[in-house]
Amino acid sequence: MSDTANLAKPAAAGPAPSAAPSVAAAKARRRRLLIWLAVAVVVGVLIYGAYVFLFGGKTVETDNAYVGAEVAQVTPLIAGPVAKVLVRETETVTAGQPLIVIDDADAKIMVEQARAALGQAQRKVQGYGANDAALAGQVGARDADITRANADLTRARTDLDRRQALAASGAVSGDELTNAKNKFSEAQASLAQAQANRTAAAGAREANHVLIAGVSLDQNPEVAAAKARLDAAQLMLDRTILKAPRDGIVAKKQVEVGQQVAVGAPLMAIVPAAEAYVDANFKEVQLAKVRPGQSVTLTSDLYGKTVTFHGRVRGLSGGTGSAFSLIPAQNASGNWIKVVQRLPVRIDLDPKELAQHPLRVGLSMKVAVDIADAN
Repeated sequence: MSDTANLAKPAAAGPAPSAAPSVAAAKARRRRLLIWLAVAVVVGVLIYGAYVFLFGGKTVETDNAYVGAEVAQVTPLIAGPVAKVLVRETETVTAGQPLIVIDDADAKIMVEQARAALGQAQRKVQGYGANDAALAGQVGARDADITRANADLTRARTDLDRRQALAASGAVSGDELTNAKNKFSEAQASLAQAQANRTAAAGAREANHVLIAGVSLDQNPEVAAAKARLDAAQLMLDRTILKAPRDGIVAKKQVEVGQQVAVGAPLMAIVPAAEAYVDANFKEVQLAKVRPGQSVTLTSDLYGKTVTFHGRVRGLSGGTGSAFSLIPAQNASGNWIKVVQRLPVRIDLDPKELAQHPLRVGLSMKVAVDIADAN
């Protein structure tokens, strides 16, 4: 038994010298890995520190930003039943394209009535010109009557003077003298009547002349007023066709054929997607260095981080969202708690990028404003 034990001891102690170097090598490898890990951490910290030093604090960011646009409302300027709806929701339209047709039967009747009234006014004014010639003839006739009355008066005066001279000698009877006096009085009355008629004729011609003097037929006030009424009727007829006020996309369509529409009722909206902007709601503590004209980079949840938009700060709103809310906050209360306010910042986008990657009103955006040039 002892021999067996003695023989076993050398056999167990045999591999010990080769195991020691393996453990040492493993420890060395572990030490090197730890050293490289420490180096990597240090390098990472240095790189991050350099980034913060070079770029940190030179941008302000927010994801509380949304796409907006100057939406154009389509509203009728006349009332009436809808005859046609020429576009559908989401359809792209161009400025001036017909959208809705309102029944134009009444408007056409008004145009015809106004056109007839214009014709009547033109003929009436043309009649003024014809009357002027007729009245001029009447003035000439009254001048001739005055000349004739003057001649009769002169003759009656001569006869009266002759008979008065002969009356003293008894050569003329009293009846003849009385007749001469009567004829003289009649001649005076006839001259006065002729002069009055001439004055009336001249006044009538002057009054008629005022209606046509100094202006052409189309410039005459009566014709111009009738033409204005025709233009107004034609305008109402033109307004039976509602056209797109600008390029954009049809949205909020609220009209159907046969619907009776009122003046000013919103029927649809045209969204100019090619002229979209972004309203970014920054915290008030972020706005100290934000200025109009600063460059902005944006990403949209629609396209993700693979598409980057670029823009410029147009300006800062005149008040916070809460200040312009329907029921503004009343902070003069005993349980007041300060809440950081947000101010909308309007950002104009690059039109070329918008054309390549269209946006829609209301989409979320992430915004980063470069404030490096704030000074």
